[in-house]
Amino acid sequence: MGRHRKRAEPAAEPAGRGGERRAGIAENMASGTIRYWAAAKAAAGTAEEPYEADTLAEALAAARRRHAEHAEFDRVLARCAFLVDGGQVGSRDHATVALAEGGTVEVLPPFAGGAA
Repeated sequence: MGRHRKRAEPAAEPAGRGGERRAGIAENMASGTIRYWAAAKAAAGTAEEPYEADTLAEALAAARRRHAEHAEFDRVLARCAFLVDGGQVGSRDHATVALAEGGTVEVLPPFAGGAA
């Protein structure tokens, strides 16, 4: 139900949201919200931001590019746990975790008493 999208062929001219277009990327990627908590929120400098991606790996790669100027962001993100629409991602490969239109990704760093 909406999770299987046909990949668009590369276009000769830029297309899609925000005027950005990369070869082999679907124009109709899912969009939703990434929410950052605790140290992840501090490292990102924001509590939440939108995503446009088909997988968790794509959304996190875009977030890393957006926050490249925050040196701590990548280090904190590497230690975080993720919830996608309320479900734990756990040890699954982020490239296999599909994102839904209107979905939510929760970025949860280790909290007090947790392993670093």
